[in-house]
Amino acid sequence: MKLVSFGFFSLLVLTVMAPAAELKLGDKLPTLTLPDQDGKPFDLSAYGSEGYLLVFFYPKANTPGCTAQACSLRDGEAELTSRGVKILGISADKPESQKKFVSDQKLPYPLIADSEGKAIQAFGVEGMLGFARRSAFLFHNGKLVWRDAKSSTKDQASVVLKALDTLSPARK
Repeated sequence: MKLVSFGFFSLLVLTVMAPAAELKLGDKLPTLTLPDQDGKPFDLSAYGSEGYLLVFFYPKANTPGCTAQACSLRDGEAELTSRGVKILGISADKPESQKKFVSDQKLPYPLIADSEGKAIQAFGVEGMLGFARRSAFLFHNGKLVWRDAKSSTKDQASVVLKALDTLSPARK
């Protein structure tokens, strides 16, 4: 009897803790409204409904790897923008931490504060302790056209630019 109870409890815990499936090519941009670095509501699907949108996830603001990733995109932002790409960063940090990250690193794009993990869950990028796994998703007109499940840190912008080169001419 105890074994059955333990088995049921284990199954329940695994079901609750099981991560959502990561988005697949062709999937729509999740419909979410979350606070940006200023605490203002940010409508993700409206922002990415037209053109290209790069959504990148990072575990924690102002940490070495996350700073390298964000600064790579900052440094490549002019070229990405010239190719029609908007950039959006997301982590489980609160708005105050995101605002400090934007200020400290002079980031020219918005950051989303996903402290409740809604975007992390919707994109299927749950990491340990509620942090997001480093990853990147490129949407075109609201549909996923490329993803990088193990995003780079220092050369994230060049990886995205190379991905843009591989997309069909109809999407360029």
